[in-house]
Amino acid sequence: MHGGGVSSIIADEVKQFASHAGSWWDPAGPEAMLHKLNPVRLKYIRDQIDHHWQCDECSHTPLNGKSALDVGCGAGLLAEPLARLGAKVTGLDASQELIAAARGHAAAMGLTIDYRSGELQELEGQFDLITCMEVIEHVAEPAAFVAALARRLAPDGLLVMSTPNATGWSKLLMITVGEGLGRIPKGTHDFAKFIAPERMKLLLGNAGLKCVDVEGIAWSPTRGLHLSDDVRLNYLVSAIRA
Repeated sequence: MHGGGVSSIIADEVKQFASHAGSWWDPAGPEAMLHKLNPVRLKYIRDQIDHHWQCDECSHTPLNGKSALDVGCGAGLLAEPLARLGAKVTGLDASQELIAAARGHAAAMGLTIDYRSGELQELEGQFDLITCMEVIEHVAEPAAFVAALARRLAPDGLLVMSTPNATGWSKLLMITVGEGLGRIPKGTHDFAKFIAPERMKLLLGNAGLKCVDVEGIAWSPTRGLHLSDDVRLNYLVSAIRA
């Protein structure tokens, strides 16, 4: 390992996601839930970008001149919209298969994104915006992982993460119902690794970051997935350097 870091990669987790590489961009495929989540995440990220950098809310490219890193980028569902917002995007994932799928899709869309397969600890440089969506619950050492994210964050940077909350409600909806009914691929989640917002704030604080916002992603039969004050199911956090 470079940089003396602890590897955050769990081989079985990588294998599970890599097996969906060919159908990642299919809204009705095994990653259908990610397709539903993506617009909700993007709305939140856009709000946080506008707030943090005092951007013009009407601008289509608020990230012009800024660098962005999407950690655990999969086949590029979030990296591509970040590129369209004007950022110079680097996408990092442990799976070579997903990175290959991401490169192919970006090329077909005419987007230039620097996709890399490997460890966060081995990545050089710093980034203005770092996004890390539904990743921390799949890593071996959350504290070491958050510390590695903090090292990659530029001094005036913004970190946005999302993860399931450690509640009975998230266990019921995501594992019992979601995986049980096949809406989420079986074996995707391990409830023991879900992280509550209070613990997330501690992890961020210990890494020299300050949590500036927490918002829930809730689900209802009428609205589907949406931003909410209800953090029981899943939540997003924004952090800056302390």
